Amino acid sequence: MAKNPENPVLLSTDQPDLFFEDNTVGRCKKEVWDASDAEIDALLAEYGVPSPCEWGKPGSYIQTTVRHQVEAERRNNDIVFIPIGCTELHGRHLPSASDTLYVSQIVEGVRRFTAKRGAPCSLALPPLNYGSHPYHHLGMPGTVIIRENIAREFLIDVMLGLWNDGFRKQILINNHGHLWMLESAIQQFQKRYQLPGVFRVIDWHRAVREFFRTEPKGGKMDTNFVHADESETSLGLLLHPEMVDMDWAVDTEGIGYLPDGHFDKSVDPFGRPSRWSEGEGHFAIEIASTPEGVVGKATAGKAEKAKRPVAAILKYLTLLHDQTLEAFPAGTVPPVEEVTLRTEAEMAPYLREPLSEGWKPVYSLPQIGQS
Repeated sequence: MAKNPENPVLLSTDQPDLFFEDNTVGRCKKEVWDASDAEIDALLAEYGVPSPCEWGKPGSYIQTTVRHQVEAERRNNDIVFIPIGCTELHGRHLPSASDTLYVSQIVEGVRRFTAKRGAPCSLALPPLNYGSHPYHHLGMPGTVIIRENIAREFLIDVMLGLWNDGFRKQILINNHGHLWMLESAIQQFQKRYQLPGVFRVIDWHRAVREFFRTEPKGGKMDTNFVHADESETSLGLLLHPEMVDMDWAVDTEGIGYLPDGHFDKSVDPFGRPSRWSEGEGHFAIEIASTPEGVVGKATAGKAEKAKRPVAAILKYLTLLHDQTLEAFPAGTVPPVEEVTLRTEAEMAPYLREPLSEGWKPVYSLPQIGQS
């Protein structure tokens, strides 16, 4: 029987309110959901998780790899993962680079896994060690806030430089509360330059939100994901325990002025009318209500609780990686005249191998509709 894409077949789980779609993404998630703890440990081991952060490791990121190796690897796999973080107070028990560390160590695992198969993806060192922030973060010590327009323009320039270097499949993996700015960066990038390629941002926690469920809903967590709390402390204890001091972990609760139910938590577990970022003024700003930099129960953090969410995102990013390369093998892009207002003839020299005969840098490409 043919499947109706408007009414997809759903795969049931041991939780009455949780279903996965019967497609490659849904089956990928369900496999992780159904896996035993021993199978999760084995899966993490395949990706080398946990491992120390590789920002300074030779051969790990584009910027820390000798140039001829970058070029050779790109010809086999031109996907680049770009970890996006920030500098933000995460309590006195966690480092302010927590968001950047989590997402970097996740994409490093994907690179290690793809390298074992012979064609590693590429990684770009985190371009946003300092990120944008919502209004209610203003004034928090340890939180360094970059104005949105500056952070967005910075990221657009990074994307353009990577495209010029042949990395035309760019996956931004976000770990911080500035998703709206990253979405805007991708939209502005394409409106400004109209380049063929694959450009996507993934708020990784939301991508695998099922695996942050609380125990009554079949998960490992005692509380719902908010900030520097049980969930993020568990991630730190799994990925970089040497940077976590649980003697300083505290539990806090914010101050809200409306009855619960209007705004969702960090990974949208309840499907409420608004995401947490879609309003201000209905709750106290952070420095007034939770100056500790923790929103939730950090003392409940345990490394074991973070294993399944990390396993799920590793599997999903690998699936996305593989399906992207299947659709558009290295050196190819989506059809120029179907995804831009440019012509194939116009784009031909810019799509050549960088520095090869007839290649032109993208910076000389006339912009469309830009003054």
